Amino acid sequence: MKITIRRARAEDVDPIVAMLADDPLGARREKPGDPAYLEAFEVIDADPHQYLAVADLDGEVVGTLQLTFTSGLSRLGMTRATVEAVRVRSDQRGNGLGADLVRWAVDEARARGCGMVQLTTDASRVDAHRFYERLGFSASHVGMKLSL
Repeated sequence: MKITIRRARAEDVDPIVAMLADDPLGARREKPGDPAYLEAFEVIDADPHQYLAVADLDGEVVGTLQLTFTSGLSRLGMTRATVEAVRVRSDQRGNGLGADLVRWAVDEARARGCGMVQLTTDASRVDAHRFYERLGFSASHVGMKLSL
C-alpha cells in the first residue's frame, strides 16, 4: 500500500465530498451528489493559485485538502498559502495520513516561495486544534467570517 498525494481530478469529487460530509459539521452543510460540487471543482482546477489535493491509496481517495496561494503587499509582498478542508476518510484516521497531508502542503508552499502557511479551523474542533499545534501551527490570530 502506497499513498500518493496528487492533484484532484473530476472523478475524485464524489469521494472528496463524502469526506467533507462525514463529520457532525459537514453532515449539516454538505449535500453529496449535488452538481454544484463539480462546477466548483472546475473553477478550482482552472485557477493556477489553487491546488485541490487528494491522498490516493491504491487508486482510492483516502484524504484531501485544498491549498490556496495568495499574493499580497504586506510583509514585503509575501505570498501566503492557505490550507482548507483537510479531511481523512474515517477508516484511515489515526495512521498519520492527516499529518502527512499537512506536511506535504507546507513543503509545497515552501517550494512555491511562500513565506507563511495559514489555516482556519472551526472553533468547535478542539481535537483539530491540538493536531495543528502538534504540527507547529500557532493560534496567533482570531478568524472571523460573515455568511452571505
